[in-house]
Amino acid sequence: MHWTDRRRRFRALLAGTRCVHPGSVFDPISARIAEDLGFEVGMFAGSVASLAVLGAPDLIVLTLSEFAAQAYRINRAGNLALLVDADHGYGNALNAKRTVEELETAGVAALTIEDTVLPRPFGDGATRLISIDEGVGKMKAALAGRQDPHLVVVGRTSALTVNGLEDAIARARAYEAAGVDAMFMLGVKTRAELEAISEAVNIPLILGSAAAEVVDLDYLGAKGVRVCLQGHQPFMAAVQATYATLKALRDGTPPAKLAGVAAADLMKRLTRDDDYARWTREFLG
Repeated sequence: MHWTDRRRRFRALLAGTRCVHPGSVFDPISARIAEDLGFEVGMFAGSVASLAVLGAPDLIVLTLSEFAAQAYRINRAGNLALLVDADHGYGNALNAKRTVEELETAGVAALTIEDTVLPRPFGDGATRLISIDEGVGKMKAALAGRQDPHLVVVGRTSALTVNGLEDAIARARAYEAAGVDAMFMLGVKTRAELEAISEAVNIPLILGSAAAEVVDLDYLGAKGVRVCLQGHQPFMAAVQATYATLKALRDGTPPAKLAGVAAADLMKRLTRDDDYARWTREFLG
């Protein structure tokens, strides 16, 4: 399939002046819902992938091949520009290069590579970061793995919450110098922090886990932020709806009296029923 258009759209967003909230997606249907509702960007998180594919918590037990396969299913279902959380690149710098190759083939528009020590090592359980030098090597390797120049490679760090603002800025500058297209910052709690980061780097910003004080789209756009995550409530809502429906059935509620079931028209639209009916007439007579 041809993925370039969605990557160009994501790059156009980075080059613009607006900040958008992405739609958190986890499978083909959720991606189609986000696209139909007008989201410019979809977000496929590693934590959500672990839940959707394995039914497991976010402990880096999901493999690259499992993650890439689900990303491909999502991308194949529509034209949403998909930003994915590629965690630490599933290993060292060479693994990060391989991760980019696989996710580019899977059709993602943008991916993040972070500098957290993952998976969790034996010890006290504290979140730790690799050195800046190792992080730079990982970013360079990730960029070397890119074949489509339209694919967006994003450096990601949680240094703000782990080591503080000074280290977060040092890492952002180092990864920018390595050539990443944007910087994903976790844990921005104040406007002062964001403004310091915004002044320190010359590439677009993406925010995750930002405090309410910061989350105003006009303000964020003015400070160079182009994407601001809102969390992954759609998957949690889907879990709750499935649980409630199955419990109601188990408790004896007749299927015709279930609440919250998608209408037939909505299911037909999301499954692209009209397209399949047309193809059936055209190809099967």
